[in-house]
Amino acid sequence: LAQASPHQPEFPPRQPLCARRAARYLDAMGGASSFIAMLSIAGFLGMAWIATKVSRLAGVSSIVLEITTGVVFGPAMLGLVAEEYVSCQHARHIDCTPPDNLSELIKEGKPLGEGLGMIANMDYCPKDQYFHHTEADHHTDSTAAHHEEPTMVADHSTDVHRRLSGGGSYATYEECLIKSCEAEVSHECQLTPDFFTLIGHAGVALMIFESGMHFDFEKAGKVGPKACIVAVFGTITPLITGAILTVIYGRPLMPDGVSVGTALAPTSVGIALRLLGEAKVLQEDFGQAIITAAFVDDILSLILFNVLFSLRGEFDLFAVVIAPIIGIAFMLIAMYGAVKFWPKFINEFVLPRVPPKAPGAKVSSQDEVLFLMMMIVLVVYATATYFLGTHLWGCFIAGMSFACLDKNHHAHHVWVKQTKRATSWMIRIFFSATVAFSIPVSKLLSIEAFLKG
Repeated sequence: LAQASPHQPEFPPRQPLCARRAARYLDAMGGASSFIAMLSIAGFLGMAWIATKVSRLAGVSSIVLEITTGVVFGPAMLGLVAEEYVSCQHARHIDCTPPDNLSELIKEGKPLGEGLGMIANMDYCPKDQYFHHTEADHHTDSTAAHHEEPTMVADHSTDVHRRLSGGGSYATYEECLIKSCEAEVSHECQLTPDFFTLIGHAGVALMIFESGMHFDFEKAGKVGPKACIVAVFGTITPLITGAILTVIYGRPLMPDGVSVGTALAPTSVGIALRLLGEAKVLQEDFGQAIITAAFVDDILSLILFNVLFSLRGEFDLFAVVIAPIIGIAFMLIAMYGAVKFWPKFINEFVLPRVPPKAPGAKVSSQDEVLFLMMMIVLVVYATATYFLGTHLWGCFIAGMSFACLDKNHHAHHVWVKQTKRATSWMIRIFFSATVAFSIPVSKLLSIEAFLKG
């Protein structure tokens, strides 16, 4: 009775023993309540804030120390933040861990558990593509079916329903179930993430919008061609080197090598913008070149991802060809609008018609209307590019739309005045929680990880 059934989902990893004992002791003194949870989260956020201040006093970027703080005080080590607050609902309730007798359960047609059973009832791992025997063979030779392993199908050319990210070409039916289950949970967690991840992603979107307001069209015209060359090399080089290293480590080129290279191709726009912003060099020529190259690199990487996901299934013409073309056309139109349309429309048509507030108001009515327009454009553009690949593309384009309103960058001052503190905390949470909590500490600090670099 003490041993859980292999078919039942396991509970999420428990907090470290010291954290559990402290929680029991405090509960015994004051009764069970949410106060300890609130105190723990407040303590964690305080440590992240201290990490930021210490980094600034030392004159270095706060990214490294914020991530280190999250790793040390997160659920992977000291457990100041409980596991329940950093895992999405699907990761907590759907267990993809295979039982020891998974092969026997499959042959006997018994339940596989909630996670693997869910995948078995979907079309990610069709049995007829992994086993030669048919229903007729099963009835005519039932004795052999119980003593011989099913024969694997070597040809996967008819696999049109399965995804590369979790439903790709796998050697066994069991491997397909496990990997597809993990991919399904990961996909659902991206749609409905945990609280810290959601806040962090929102902060990145706001930061990228603000960085778009720093975009200088004149300087971009000078550094644009060179930045595009850098972006091309920044996409191709990780793709080639990642694929080569994967093959050297004994994995096949397709799909493993190409998948690793494609995963390494995108630029970390959030980290690049954070570093440029902390160094206050966004307006410099090389700062504009880095921004331009980073976003061109991400566009190319997005196309690579779409091509990769189409290699093991039906060719998605819209995702691979049409969506990138629409996105590039939308960006060019939006850039033209940022220079020719929005300055005249806002400064000459909208703002002059806004009735002023009484003297002494902290925020003028014109600034309120301008901020509302920025939020509307941000949501509309981000939504449009979300269906073309990524909402962050639209966030940057929306910020560019307000980069040319006036020479004094009044729109940027209005945005910073309303969102500075919220964005700063969201970005701090992004690095100390969203990024740090996703780091597999046990695997990262393993001997194999150090040997392979």
